Amino acid sequence: MPDRPAKRSLTLNGHRTSVSLEPAFWDAFRPIAAERGQTLNALAAEIDARRGEVGLASAIRVHILNHYRGG
Repeated sequence: MPDRPAKRSLTLNGHRTSVSLEPAFWDAFRPIAAERGQTLNALAAEIDARRGEVGLASAIRVHILNHYRGG
């Protein structure tokens, strides 16, 4: 049974928001940011800026998936 989403607060361009992701996604998101020399907030802001009408949590999940697929 998958873990329940965990809500975390992020600051995107000076604005606070919260994002709910399953713990496995948080565990995958942190090293991606570190690999790029970014904070989670900075990477999330980048994803937010190009996500269009998709929810931020969904956009982050897709970003993680694409990263590990080599995309």
